[in-house]
Amino acid sequence: QVQLVESGGGLVQAGGSLRLSCAASGRGFGSYTMAWFRQAPGKEREFVGALSWRGADSVQGRFTISADSDKNTVYLQMNSLKPEDTAVYYCAAAYTDLHIRQSYRYSYWGQGTQVTVYS
Repeated sequence: QVQLVESGGGLVQAGGSLRLSCAASGRGFGSYTMAWFRQAPGKEREFVGALSWRGADSVQGRFTISADSDKNTVYLQMNSLKPEDTAVYYCAAAYTDLHIRQSYRYSYWGQGTQVTVYS
């Protein structure tokens, strides 16, 4: 069982940066694929990036995913933010490293943190 708590969202001007954090509790942090998804109003949830034993996988060149295993925390550094990045950002954990861009692979989800980018 894994519990995930996101933080770090907020209101930011276009071109700015934010760093989201996802604190994980429970056993086996290093065994999970940790990912970030986002969901904008009226849109489907979409993959942002993931970190597994294979390394980092990101669909956004402006975003970087990293982890601190001592703190059981995963981060999403977002730079050069755009209004279209506005969404609720979710942290997720999966006990697999296959098809990690698919949300159905993830068993554990955080509550989400709102990111709003204004121009």
